[in-house]
Amino acid sequence: MQISKSEYMMFLKHPIYLWLKKYDKAKLPPVDEALQAIFNAGHIFESHAEKLLPNSTRLGFNSYDEYLSLTSRTQKLIKEVKNNINNESHTILQARFESEVENVSVTCICDAIVLSSKETIDLYEIKSGTRVKLENMYDLAFQVSVIEASGFKVENIFVINADGSYIRKGEIVVEDLCTTTEVTEEVRDLIEFTREHIALMRACIKSKNMPELLVPTDEDGADVLNSWLELHAIFNAIEPGSIFDLCWPKNRVAQLHALGIKNLIDIDDEFALSPKQKAQVAAAKSGEQFIDRSLISEFLDEFQFPIYFLDYETLMDVIPPFDGTSPYQQIPFQYSLHILDSPDSELRHEMYLHRDNTDPVLALAKHLSNAIGETGSVITWNANFEKGCNSRMAKMHPEFADFFGSVNERVIDLAIPFQQNWFVDHRFLGSYSIKKVLPVLVPELSYKDLGINEGLAAQRKWMQAVLEEKFDESERLQILNDLEKYCELDTLAMVEIYRFLKTIID
Repeated sequence: MQISKSEYMMFLKHPIYLWLKKYDKAKLPPVDEALQAIFNAGHIFESHAEKLLPNSTRLGFNSYDEYLSLTSRTQKLIKEVKNNINNESHTILQARFESEVENVSVTCICDAIVLSSKETIDLYEIKSGTRVKLENMYDLAFQVSVIEASGFKVENIFVINADGSYIRKGEIVVEDLCTTTEVTEEVRDLIEFTREHIALMRACIKSKNMPELLVPTDEDGADVLNSWLELHAIFNAIEPGSIFDLCWPKNRVAQLHALGIKNLIDIDDEFALSPKQKAQVAAAKSGEQFIDRSLISEFLDEFQFPIYFLDYETLMDVIPPFDGTSPYQQIPFQYSLHILDSPDSELRHEMYLHRDNTDPVLALAKHLSNAIGETGSVITWNANFEKGCNSRMAKMHPEFADFFGSVNERVIDLAIPFQQNWFVDHRFLGSYSIKKVLPVLVPELSYKDLGINEGLAAQRKWMQAVLEEKFDESERLQILNDLEKYCELDTLAMVEIYRFLKTIID
């Protein structure tokens, strides 16, 4: 069996992932829409970053037969380039190498290699993130091991990332969009580690017995802990009320599991927990809600009518879609606003959804500034998000700076009573997410039956329907209709949670 670069990275994450890939693939977590969207963004960024590299020739493959021939085509092209090179560098995109490392057959496809008049190769990894990550070093060390076992010498090693400070002005300037970091020394330091682990992989894939899933310790770090949690859920049914419901920090779950404790109600009062975890466990043991009516009353007394319940939906992309935007900047394309003019007034609703493939911020700002008056509290859930959006929109369109500044001064975060443990219910699972709080306090409202029922899906569907124009008109209209219903429910949910809190303190 041959081992690929992706399989090596799976092995580093946890040997069980590689073993499952070889023997029980159905148990591996599937690639969902959200993960696929990340892959797609990476491919788009890659197509821009490749323009930085000189005289490029793309190989790649579109079928299994083309994949099998990719190594020989790579070798042929390298030979042709070296025979004809005239003091100019030449880039090969999607070159493939195969060799044996530590008696294991290994292969890798490189984002880019650059050949020069020297008898060496420069290796480039293109990543759509805004910084070099440790996992990139392990990835590159595997590639270097394969390439050099194939008889070539790698001289310089680089990672190309997106520059988060880049601000688009007109056409994309690739040289400004991308940053290139040399990581030769850091990668070289991992070569021996890589060869040792390739040898360990051989034993893993030859064994008919799955590797042991050991409970991580605090020394193992967050990545090991997260892999253990994911794998434990694959092989074990997680019952409600178990220690796996315990909120962050999750290392407490591993500690409890190692002690043989299975349920929240069995956790000793002396066991070290965070304040939020202690409140969660106390609520689970009592089976009752904890409500600090005094603090909640003081909090609600700060609200001033008219009260505006505000929520945004945003787009975000590695390639800034509009002038004045940066990689991964959250750009509002929709808002929902429920309004209570007085304690006894009828609830009103305003909304805006941008439907054209143009910058949505100016139109949204104009619409919102006519909907929100100069006085009254602006209620959000997770205020830092909406306030951040307001600040960025003010920067993009200074004519609205005073308006967004005034809105931010009046923002109150309705999540605070749940975040600060003034209201605790074990059914929140230690979370103050509105999607955990709403079903407990206002069960008649639900996201479950909506066509779009979470924020990442809203972002993805709007970008596909409006920016990428992937759907026919009927599908597009259905998505826009689903977006209106989803965002409207976000602010209606805040209204009903506010009313619930008012009821329990009155």
